[in-house]
Amino acid sequence: MKISKLFSSLLMTSVCVLFLTSTSCSNESVIQPQQEQTEITLSWWGNDTRNEYTIQAVQEFEKLYPDIKVKCNYSEWSGYEARSRIQMISATEADVMQINFSWLSEYSSDGTGYYNLESLSEIIDLSAFSEDILRYGRKNNILNGVAIAMNCETVYINQSIYERYSLPVPETWDDLFHAAEIMKKDGIYPMSGAAKAIWLYLTAYAEQVSGKTILSENAELNFTPEEFKIMLELYVRMIQEHVIPQVEYYERMNLDTGIYAGTIAWVSDAMNYLGSAIRNGDTVIPADYTALTPEQSGTGWYAKPATLYAMSVNTEHPQESALLLNFLLNSQQMATLQGVEKGIPVSNTAREFLESENMLTGLQYDASLKMESTEGLSEMQPFLENATLIDEFIACCNDVLYHKKTSEASAQKLYEMALSLIE
Repeated sequence: MKISKLFSSLLMTSVCVLFLTSTSCSNESVIQPQQEQTEITLSWWGNDTRNEYTIQAVQEFEKLYPDIKVKCNYSEWSGYEARSRIQMISATEADVMQINFSWLSEYSSDGTGYYNLESLSEIIDLSAFSEDILRYGRKNNILNGVAIAMNCETVYINQSIYERYSLPVPETWDDLFHAAEIMKKDGIYPMSGAAKAIWLYLTAYAEQVSGKTILSENAELNFTPEEFKIMLELYVRMIQEHVIPQVEYYERMNLDTGIYAGTIAWVSDAMNYLGSAIRNGDTVIPADYTALTPEQSGTGWYAKPATLYAMSVNTEHPQESALLLNFLLNSQQMATLQGVEKGIPVSNTAREFLESENMLTGLQYDASLKMESTEGLSEMQPFLENATLIDEFIACCNDVLYHKKTSEASAQKLYEMALSLIE
């Protein structure tokens, strides 16, 4: 489904693998010693900045509801994902949790894996969200989660580096190869990206070249080995001609030092990846989505909710949990603390708070506007983020790069893997 209509409407409305940090977010000074409290749990992933403002927001929530105590669990993504997998399987997940979009399919394919939020609509203000947004959180027509913001892998360009070489901001694949011819003498890559980013990047290229989407409208595999061959061969060419580094050697710090003049990253990660370059005085911008021609920008690119909030179907305190979830999504306190760190909020209420405080600024805001104003973006399907498929893609790329297999044989192998995952 094309989502440009959704973005336009938003613009108009102005296991034990790693230990998670576990702490009470309570501000004990505001709690009366004799007051009976209900304890609920909240979990999320993120960096130090995200942790700090979320804890501060929860303290504000506890001031409003002194009879509720919130225990917080948080970590970086890899630890959070591993721990959450165990918790969902063992039914020990937090009462309120930040979830990834793909988890709806993984843990709630029939809609019963998370709490039905519409049954708590007297507490959770769902009117702040369009039906197009709420649709992302539905499984089997049951509202399992509500999106915080929308997200898309986005092209970021260090304009200062490009200007140093008298090069315009790249719009097409040919522009990148031209930039590589000029930059490589200094060891600079025009573009870069981690494994998932490059997989999605080259999926866009194959869709543009073939005129086919990787999945059909019925979520069946639409690519043949020929489309996967297009992806593999472009990856090899980009490595050989110094357009991108091999994904195994991708280092985020090279964005700080100017070794990478551009990168592919989520809207919600813009400042995590490029904040240091900006603080160093460089001009960084979200560029047009790379395409065969500038008119095709957006074709083959996919958007999804950045993250969602959901509630445990096993919670013993649904009313209190709903109060917290609504606070995180719609309150002025959370909106002003979070700003656009996760992208532009899709809650109309939260967005209005930010607009009134002149907080809709910065790289992530600019990236969100780029996403919302680009025609042709499609809705992300969980298949596109399948870790097994992405690992196989990189392995097949390397087989071709190091002459272990032909591009035809590697494409056939990748196709068979993709087909098995669909089935």
